[in-house]
Amino acid sequence: MEKLILSLFVENKAGMLGKVADLFGSVGYNIDSLSVGVTEDPLLSRMTIAIDGEQEMIAEIKNKLQTLDGVVKISELRQREAVLRELVLVRIQAEGEERHSVIVIADIFRAKIVTMAKDSVMLELTGPQAKLDAFMKLLEEFTILEFVRTGLTGLDRDMHNKMQ
Repeated sequence: MEKLILSLFVENKAGMLGKVADLFGSVGYNIDSLSVGVTEDPLLSRMTIAIDGEQEMIAEIKNKLQTLDGVVKISELRQREAVLRELVLVRIQAEGEERHSVIVIADIFRAKIVTMAKDSVMLELTGPQAKLDAFMKLLEEFTILEFVRTGLTGLDRDMHNKMQ
């Protein structure tokens, strides 16, 4: 299995996310991560999609995406040639000594304390998936009240990387 990270420029209009998600669902492929946002051109959105699969599946997905109405450009983000990031927000039950321990972990990872309540702390961390995985692993010893991860997003390091 390989990890494939695609960066799609799509028309910024209602229904595009559904079209892309339906394409994956119709062929039985699971999306590991998906993030979408408007670009510097308000007519275009960028979708970053991460999937695991065999070479044949990856080739099939790329071909199907290229024929999908509303997809303008497709590029592959390769781990060593791109800056890839994800965001996590996590609320941890923490009072007294636990609170101090949570703050120490946050400092080590350079996480930001977003809110602090009487019995909980909310942290924000941005970085590569491996960093967020390690951060969340250390927080497992505490009571995690809730958390959310945004999904992977990224840009090629070389602005002139060839787009398909």
